[in-house]
Order: sequence, then C-alpha cells, then structure tokens
Amino acid sequence: MAAKTAEQGLDEREQGLVQQWRGILAVHARTLCELDRELHPHGLGASDFEVLDVLAEGSSDDGGCTFRVQEISAQVHLSQSALSRLIGRLEKDGLVERGMCSEDRRGVRVSLTDKGRALHQEVRPLQRAVLGRMLGSSAI
Repeated sequence: MAAKTAEQGLDEREQGLVQQWRGILAVHARTLCELDRELHPHGLGASDFEVLDVLAEGSSDDGGCTFRVQEISAQVHLSQSALSRLIGRLEKDGLVERGMCSEDRRGVRVSLTDKGRALHQEVRPLQRAVLGRMLGSSAI
C-alpha cells in the first residue's frame, strides 16, 4: 500500500509539472498573439521586434554597435535559418544592414539603420505595454 501512495504522489507531482508547463505555453502563446496584433500595423511581428530590440539595446549613442548573427540568435531563440530569413526581410525593409565580420570573414554582422532605430523607438512603448498587461503579476 505504501508503494502505491508513493506512486500516486509522483503522479500528482508529474501532473503538477505538466499543468505548470502548459500554463507557461498558454501565456507565451497569448502574449505572442497580442504582440503580433499590436505590432502588425507597424509592419512588424514579435520576432521582428525582438531582433530590433536586441540591436537597439546593444547600440551606443552613435549607433555603432553591431552583432554577429549567432549573438542575436542566442537572444531571440530562433534557428539560424529562421533568423537569417528574418534579417533578410528587415534588411529589405531598410531596418537593418548586414556586413562582413572583420574578425572572421565567414561571419556576418548586423546593425540597425536610422530607419530601424526610429521604428524601434516608435513601437517599443507598445511592446512594453503588452508585456506589462500579459506578464504583470496579476496576469499570470
């Protein structure tokens, strides 16, 4: 009988973990949908904004900071190929520019353009407001 009780306790803990995980996924999905809805009128999706945000946060006042694609990938949690396609779209829209990496000719560096910096500054308050609504202590 004691073995069965221990087994039931494990099952309950597992169920608790599964429910917690599903709750995290649900909050993530709702937040991404809300971000996409708010950013869409500005021509951006949530992932687009994340790349701009990473680049903007790393920029100096003169806008001189650039990131290697691998450095961006580590922060936005996209595959290398998905990130490359996203950066290509942002470059086509004039929001970022790519250049060769001086320390490794095989590498590519990405930086914000003035247009990208201006758009980031315009939509940053919208993104932060969504995060506040969706992830605030009473929302989770």
